[in-house]
Amino acid sequence: MTTPAQPAIDQLRELVPGTPPFGYWPQTWAWALLLVLLLAVLSAWAARRWWRWRRDLYRREALIRLDQLAAAPAEQRLAALRELPELLKRVALSMPGTPAVAGLGGDAWEQFMAAHARQALPQGFSIALQQLAYAPDAQLHALDESTRLSLFSTSRAWIETHHVAL
Repeated sequence: MTTPAQPAIDQLRELVPGTPPFGYWPQTWAWALLLVLLLAVLSAWAARRWWRWRRDLYRREALIRLDQLAAAPAEQRLAALRELPELLKRVALSMPGTPAVAGLGGDAWEQFMAAHARQALPQGFSIALQQLAYAPDAQLHALDESTRLSLFSTSRAWIETHHVAL
């Protein structure tokens, strides 16, 4: 009787991978069309989001400055209050597609702000802004903390939510 020969390691061969039972490429033109449409919609959505992000750059910068003004120390509080109406005017000037607002003041400025606000502005908000810009220093030092915080929160709400025509 002969003994069977033991296979040697050099006789081993690598197995050939089989083909998968499905293809990775769409089998019909409709799936390819759906893929192209999906990519087009995603590209359009991404472009629109980027465009809006770039368009709202002035808004983000104004909110950063508003936060700096609101957190101003007590010795700089008067200067911060004086800058608040100027900041709102700069925001209005930076809005894309708005009419000339540089010369607006009083009732016309209040109507402009109310027309572009998503929610109603408090009664007398433009008068308070006028006082911040032109009142004597003693009158601004006499403002209580709740009035000051109310002015900053209303300004923040207007900057964040004002309507911009497309």
